[in-house]
Amino acid sequence: MKLLLLGFGNIGRRLAEILADRASYPGLDGLGVSVVGITTGSRGAAVDPAGLDLGRVLAELGARGRFGEGYPAAATLTSEEALRDLDYDVAVEMTPLDIAGRGAAAIGHVRTALERGRHVVTCNKGPLAWAWRPLRDLAREKGVAFLYETTVMDGAPVFNLAQRCLRGNTLLRIEGILNSTTNFVLCEMERGLSLAAAVAGAQRLGVAEADPATDLDGWDAAVKVSALANVLLDAELPPEAVERESLSAVTPQRIEDALTREHRLKVVCEAFRTASQGGTQVIGRVRVREVPVSDPFALVEGTGSILRLTMDILGSIVLTEEDPDLSTTAYGVVSDLFRLQEELDSPGQ
Repeated sequence: MKLLLLGFGNIGRRLAEILADRASYPGLDGLGVSVVGITTGSRGAAVDPAGLDLGRVLAELGARGRFGEGYPAAATLTSEEALRDLDYDVAVEMTPLDIAGRGAAAIGHVRTALERGRHVVTCNKGPLAWAWRPLRDLAREKGVAFLYETTVMDGAPVFNLAQRCLRGNTLLRIEGILNSTTNFVLCEMERGLSLAAAVAGAQRLGVAEADPATDLDGWDAAVKVSALANVLLDAELPPEAVERESLSAVTPQRIEDALTREHRLKVVCEAFRTASQGGTQVIGRVRVREVPVSDPFALVEGTGSILRLTMDILGSIVLTEEDPDLSTTAYGVVSDLFRLQEELDSPGQ
């Protein structure tokens, strides 16, 4: 499968490092892919129809900070042009999430690839949060795959688990701790730090952005709630409709009071069905909740994540991710590529 990578930030570079060093990962022996193009917003592009030498790509980017001399024909190539003109099988969307723009750029990338009859793997949550149904329907119409494992909990098999291993169940409720920054900050505040000091520590470690408002105000979590609800609960729930509680109002005293009651404060995401006029609707929330220390959610430390799925037959199961890193996130793309390869090798199965 010929891959076109849209965006080459931390995740894209780690994915390229893994693919360039396959000898170190025996499990990748059966994955038949080559990268024929890479586009970026500010560092140029690289294209080779025969497959890029990813070691060379990474070395050039590391030495010069951008592409150019090694790929002169692609120096000014945009993502839109690459999607429209290059010969590829799979577009891998890895551009940054744009909440203010309601994911428009990433949605446009996915739509362009699908309209050309190309498969899509997205790490960007925007297309699921703001355009899930039309993009899903377009993929079905064109007979191509639209995959998205990396969008929630990095490479943990959230969507694969729900869609492939839990058949026959009706999913009733989704709950999770899904934002690494806020969980890290709350853990640091339990150790006596102020909110500002905890955020500064998260920024020094690269856990939080220079402007942490997207995380602290619940927007990143709300987008993840939308993605989960839309895909797994068949909802039409944009992030703007998800109730949010900001972490900025949490004081050390509130945390201390919860601890004295043997509870921990956690930012809990949830989506669930509820009765409404004419049927049911899906509600989404991001709230700061007191969690009993006996609950699995209370065991999540630092940048870890957890997800609880509640179903009508199986009941509840919990998926936990500990200390995710760039390899964890890049693996979500690898997982989707294996799934796509299997589906292509066994059509109709």
